[in-house]
Amino acid sequence: MISPRHTNIALGAGVGLKPQHYEDAYAVEQGELWFEVHPENYMVDGGPRLAWLEMIRGRHPLSLHGVSLSLAAEQEPDATHLQRLKALIDRVEPALVSEHLAWSAWRDHYHPDLLPFPRTQDALLRVAANISRTQDTLGRRIAIENPTHYLTITGHDWSESDFFREVIRRTGCGLLVDINNVFVSAHNLPIDPIAYLDAIPSDAVMEIHLAGHSVDANGALWIDSHDAAINEGVWHLYRYLIDRIGPRPTLIERDGQVPEFDVLLGERQQAQSLLDRRISMDAMA
Repeated sequence: MISPRHTNIALGAGVGLKPQHYEDAYAVEQGELWFEVHPENYMVDGGPRLAWLEMIRGRHPLSLHGVSLSLAAEQEPDATHLQRLKALIDRVEPALVSEHLAWSAWRDHYHPDLLPFPRTQDALLRVAANISRTQDTLGRRIAIENPTHYLTITGHDWSESDFFREVIRRTGCGLLVDINNVFVSAHNLPIDPIAYLDAIPSDAVMEIHLAGHSVDANGALWIDSHDAAINEGVWHLYRYLIDRIGPRPTLIERDGQVPEFDVLLGERQQAQSLLDRRISMDAMA
């Protein structure tokens, strides 16, 4: 097991790091601030992006949030990809590593999306094996993110919360709760977002994501687009979750229509204030 450089630092609220914000991110000084990146953009031997990332990790903790391991696919995670990911982890020593509960590869073809699947017994065995193989290769625990849903899929043997609970029991992995995914899915299916959050295995939650969404042309389908400010409904669910399970490292995600760095820091400060409020409540209890 590696000993991540920043795991002894309490992680508060963080921001997804974009190349246009490298200089601002390097210069900013805020306690408990951390940054998250997609490792696929940095799994190289050198170059300016990797150099910037190494500079920033000298000042702030990092988290790696993968988008292409395809843990729910019928095939094993690509061995070469895993070794490149491990090399990056060893190099930048992130405080957190996470991936999506989805599939994006099929019979050696990659599909640039995070696709859902029926939560069957076969899927459980496949997902658990792929997560275990990933953790064994990386030498560390990872967190798995709940998916966004757009259509009802039939053929489930497990509820989503029970599926996560069993995967966690079998592999020892953690859970990344994306509140916007819950908020969007609750509209699209629909489901009860409070009941969903009540059912998650709270002890396994390692990280929380907050993001904005968009609406399709007909105004009916909500899309997990990460290209808008965080909706007040997401903030409401976030307050509810941390009041129930306690503070967790929380990330502000923005992947499209990326605003100025100060705007992201403003959303980050809103999340940090809610975390500080909960910490103060715990201290007075």
